[in-house]
Amino acid sequence: MIRNPLSLQIIASRELGGAERWFIRFSRALAAQGAPAELAIRRASGLDGLDLGSLPVHRLPFRTTWDPFSRLAVARLIRRLRPAIVQTYMGRATRLTHLPERSGAIHLARLGGYYEPGPYRHAHGWIGNTKGLCDWMIRQGLSAERVHHIYNFAEPARPVASEAVAARRALHGIPDDAWVLMTLGRFVPVKGLSHLIDALSRLPETIAGRPLRLVMAGDGPLAERLRQQARQSDQERRIVWAGWQIDPAPYFQMADLVVFPSLDAETLGNVILEAWSWGRPLVTTRFRGAREIARHGEDAWCVPCEDDRALAQGIAHLLSDESLMKALVARGAERVAQDFSATTIMDQYLELYRQLARV
Repeated sequence: MIRNPLSLQIIASRELGGAERWFIRFSRALAAQGAPAELAIRRASGLDGLDLGSLPVHRLPFRTTWDPFSRLAVARLIRRLRPAIVQTYMGRATRLTHLPERSGAIHLARLGGYYEPGPYRHAHGWIGNTKGLCDWMIRQGLSAERVHHIYNFAEPARPVASEAVAARRALHGIPDDAWVLMTLGRFVPVKGLSHLIDALSRLPETIAGRPLRLVMAGDGPLAERLRQQARQSDQERRIVWAGWQIDPAPYFQMADLVVFPSLDAETLGNVILEAWSWGRPLVTTRFRGAREIARHGEDAWCVPCEDDRALAQGIAHLLSDESLMKALVARGAERVAQDFSATTIMDQYLELYRQLARV
């Protein structure tokens, strides 16, 4: 039997977002694979208090990027646990993680974006979730032998009882005959949500005789600005502000179409994988991550970034062509099975862990 080394997964963010949802998903997948792991999170953060199952959780201060007390707390935790692999997420956790001498552990920094590489250089290796990101890290001077490319996996769909979905739909006042458009993510500039609201304003009241409703599942610093834009463009009546969803399953299940309008700076775009996993047709912009993994007209309908008219046309085109939507869904399911399943991706992670830990 192959032995999986103990890992310590460290994230220091305060709020919830895509990286935090991935952290939870990945940590649970480690447990499902029988890979021992412990978690270190920021005390009183969005992650604190969430149900992480039986995974051991350590709560550290992580007050600032250079907090010496947090750096000491991380070092003490590593000395006590003696993990073979320490995997950090984003800048704060990575900056504050410096392995104690003779710890014997390997520090892997996982980058989910095109960040300044300086704060990550002291790690022993770096994981990028797209090929483009890995190529960029190498161009920034990181050792090619220590840069590892592993995509994210698509979490398997977990269907919700139809009665619960109907109740959620009724709660939001979504008509039974409405097309439900769904988008998911933090309300931050890179998600391009202002362009989605403008695209909605270009769409007719009905398509194929059915009204439109846009479910915005998320929250963040742009929330009030987006609401104001919706009011000014008279789209507030067609938008459901669902708030941040730790488990967005009911919304994926009720969605007729997933729309992902990110700007070019978006690195990967987990929503693409989630739409495929849930069997939902997808309209996405051609940001850098989508250009790498999505195939226009095969598994997604791709439009230019920051082009409200093209986004509206893409939505209308799909909703008017049932056969095209079914074809995109079928190919998306194949992509998940072939390239982005939890088994495929976790096998790659655990093989990397075993190689680095020499077990």
